Amino acid sequence: MPCVGAVVLDGAGRLLLVRRGRPPAAGMWSVPGGRVEPGESAVQAVRRELREETGLDVAVGELIGTVERAGLGDDRYVIADYDATVVAGSLVAGDDAAEAGWFPVEEVLRLPTAPGLVASLQEWGRLPR
Repeated sequence: MPCVGAVVLDGAGRLLLVRRGRPPAAGMWSVPGGRVEPGESAVQAVRRELREETGLDVAVGELIGTVERAGLGDDRYVIADYDATVVAGSLVAGDDAAEAGWFPVEEVLRLPTAPGLVASLQEWGRLPR
């Protein structure tokens, strides 16, 4: 199942995360994102998902990495993660995000995050090892 995510850092180097309100990874923190809808490009999906989950409009940058994760039942999610920059909006959790916030790197490393998130961000050079 094709999915997208966005790695968004603010001017202070804080990472935008959402606490998942639904499975998989319910209650855990992750980068905002979700499924690509039929007929939608990956870039369009990133913009839509960010707006739905965080209230923010973003400019989508380059693809930084792709991961495969277990979904519900036998589903497998292939997630393409993109760099993104906020261009408008005010942060507010919405859609399936229970909470949303900006987190300093050292705090991200202590949060209960979705499986593989920190390792992937470290591999892609978005978090220190």
